Amino acid sequence: MLFLLSLIARAAARLLARSRDECSKDIEILVLRHQLKVLRRQVGPPRLRPVDRALLAVAARALPRERWASFCVTPQTLLRWHRELVRRKWTYSSTRTGRPPIDPDIRELICRMARENPR
Repeated sequence: MLFLLSLIARAAARLLARSRDECSKDIEILVLRHQLKVLRRQVGPPRLRPVDRALLAVAARALPRERWASFCVTPQTLLRWHRELVRRKWTYSSTRTGRPPIDPDIRELICRMARENPR
């Protein structure tokens, strides 16, 4: 889902790309509005959901670094979130592959049949 969100955000950034400066201003406004939504939905320090983090990481990728001052998190945090997005996209599931193990009773039966009938 996060990968799909990043694709949508990148496509929106490309559509807004009339000029590089206008595009980065529009993305910065989008980021600021999103941060306001995050701050309005809670009391206390902001708790960002995974979708919020993904949006900010994708927006940081589209904005030049001098505009990162508008984010409510540090640039190191943005870079860490972006690395996590990339890692999640290229991490394969940990499902076991190959033949499942043989039941010990069946294994014993096979060994007994092989001893009784050597041919």
